[in-house]
Amino acid sequence: MSSQTLHTGTGLPSGSTAEPPATRTPRRLPSASTVGRYAALAVAAALTLGPVLWTLSTSLRTPSESFNLPPSILPINPDVTAYQDVFKQINVGLLVLNSALVTGLIALGQMASATLAGYAFARLDFRGKNAIFSLVLATMMVPVQVTIVPVFMLIRGMGLSDTLLALILPAIPTAFGTFLMRQYFLGLPNDFAEAAALDGAGPWRIFRLVYVPLAVPGMAIVGILAFNFHWNEFFRPLILTISEQNFTLPLGLVTLQGNLGTGSISVVLAGVILSMLPALVVFIFGQRTLREGLTAGASK
Repeated sequence: MSSQTLHTGTGLPSGSTAEPPATRTPRRLPSASTVGRYAALAVAAALTLGPVLWTLSTSLRTPSESFNLPPSILPINPDVTAYQDVFKQINVGLLVLNSALVTGLIALGQMASATLAGYAFARLDFRGKNAIFSLVLATMMVPVQVTIVPVFMLIRGMGLSDTLLALILPAIPTAFGTFLMRQYFLGLPNDFAEAAALDGAGPWRIFRLVYVPLAVPGMAIVGILAFNFHWNEFFRPLILTISEQNFTLPLGLVTLQGNLGTGSISVVLAGVILSMLPALVVFIFGQRTLREGLTAGASK
């Protein structure tokens, strides 16, 4: 064997040096600010999810266990009888259908009206635009309890008393949705609209083919917020509907309390849990679009 192939005693080729063993970097402890942020998030999560988890826990208790003092955090003997009683005491299918119809049409109507109004206030020039927009924003400061009587008189004059349309039509105009879509349109670039105008496109065509596809995330925000709000709405359906066949889900859940509140609290809270599921599904499938829409303005 030639001298070029000689090995040292360590088993390495001649001329090579052994690398020192890698030293492990000690883990850094989180800073006080990081710990404080996580603690604040944990407290906020507990305050938000605590009532929901307590509602779920109580809905799985027996009626007698619901009034134990001190109450236990988890049910001693979990029981789903309360959920069965919900379907026995109220027509859940009809209530969900009414709520889905009312809420879905309101969400679509608000998306359309807010998009049209927001585009007009953001992109069109007409006399009194700023004054009219200020008036629209001023309506946000008027509570629904103040306007419910005039709205009821208009609905009765139109012959729509005790109908689902009485809940849908007054809720389609939205000041907040108009404001949100106006701000969204103001953040969109003008280049596409100018190019379309050079090609001979009119204002309506520019709106329909250029701006509406770009504004889909903003429209989704309006629709999701409208769905979550009107799915749980109680005051207007209580005033504008009389027949049980036109009740929405929140009104139906009230009947679970029984006469003078003698109903089972477990049954009531089981109905509340069931009413939360559709809104939860909408949020799960729409959270990506909602997040993209809320952050779109920052990326422009």
